[in-house]
Amino acid sequence: MPVANDAEPGRDMLARLRAVRQQSTTLAAPLSPEDCMVQSCPDVSPTKWHLAHTTWFFETFLLAAFVPDYEVFHPRYAYLFNSYYLGVGAIHPRSERGLLSRPSLQEIHDYRKRVDEELEALLSAPPPEAWPEIERRLELGLQHEQQHQELLLMDIKHVLWSNPLKPAYRTHQASRAEDAPALVAPALVMHEFAAARISIGHAGQGFCYDNELPRHEVLVPDYLIGNRCVTNGEYLAFMDAGGYQQPEFWLADGWSQVQSQGWQAPLYWQRDAQGWLEFRLDGLGALDAGAPLVHVSYFEADAFARWAGARLPTEAEWEHAASHAQEAHASPIGSFLEDEHLHPQRARCSAGELQFGGDVWEHTQSAYSAYPGYRPFDGALSEYNGKFMSGQTVLRGGSCATPRTHLRTSYRNFFYPHQRWAFQGLRLASDPSDSR
Repeated sequence: MPVANDAEPGRDMLARLRAVRQQSTTLAAPLSPEDCMVQSCPDVSPTKWHLAHTTWFFETFLLAAFVPDYEVFHPRYAYLFNSYYLGVGAIHPRSERGLLSRPSLQEIHDYRKRVDEELEALLSAPPPEAWPEIERRLELGLQHEQQHQELLLMDIKHVLWSNPLKPAYRTHQASRAEDAPALVAPALVMHEFAAARISIGHAGQGFCYDNELPRHEVLVPDYLIGNRCVTNGEYLAFMDAGGYQQPEFWLADGWSQVQSQGWQAPLYWQRDAQGWLEFRLDGLGALDAGAPLVHVSYFEADAFARWAGARLPTEAEWEHAASHAQEAHASPIGSFLEDEHLHPQRARCSAGELQFGGDVWEHTQSAYSAYPGYRPFDGALSEYNGKFMSGQTVLRGGSCATPRTHLRTSYRNFFYPHQRWAFQGLRLASDPSDSR
């Protein structure tokens, strides 16, 4: 099981529960009931499914487990809103979530209200002997809902982009390219780190997922890593040089994706007579050349790095450099969900600084696999992370849609190499011999 945060007494858990649950409702508020039903591709889930699934998680793993004679809100919701926990029952096919016109959005809100009331009652007078386990599961449920807050925004962006009208999720975001044309990204500088035996993985107190454990030693050779993420303008140079037409830069599976899917640019880019446009959660607008590149697959990130004479960092290199930046000085960080930009912002680091965290999840070259000595969560919760350790790659750092309180330097996100709808970008790395 995850480690509860001992720095927060149990009485604060109820306030955190209210805040996290309200954040999900707030993120869904700009959407119509029709918006909340759409599933634009199999990777995407409808907004109302996210609202219901996170509620089912609390109902199943907390209320049903610790409230005597608990009666579920609806006997079929466990089938509709279970994501992949086969240990607790059958699941409705993921690709068919968009076919569910019923229950209505209002019924889902009623479901959330009822479960929230039951959770408050449980937390107001928890059985003392069960409190440690209740607290651990509650912490996991809060972290789980924060994951789905980012997924909700990723998914609704794809839904709205799939609409020919290109409607905006909201219209009051800041820092569009046309609003600040004179701003440019700081220069890309490669910082060198000497070979070292380091420890990676979660350390100390506080919550972490099972895939961040155990902390262990790794040997990191000499390496260089960029002070910031790659920008749209830098990726445009790759495109203008024919990057999508040159198979020598691509992994075989990546080149197959380029050919079969007709990739010519990152997801959400399109071109008109005036130049490149990018679809954002505030609608379609001019591409900001100085902003971090986003919505590229692992294959595209890897191809760009090869074209640039570099490579993607390993996750050990990333964690080492990010930890160094945090320990050495108050390094700048990017934007998170709480900043309400909902789109990557230009980096703010100087040539001598490293900026880590926020704006875009950063591709690494590391396969998503178990750390030495890994142990999954107990029981049905063992399905949370471990069973996905096949065919995926690790991303680090968080994005503009990630809650800031959800992240740690040791956090390991993971996606399949072809996926592009997440807030994914890249940072370059290289070996010292490559620069001589």
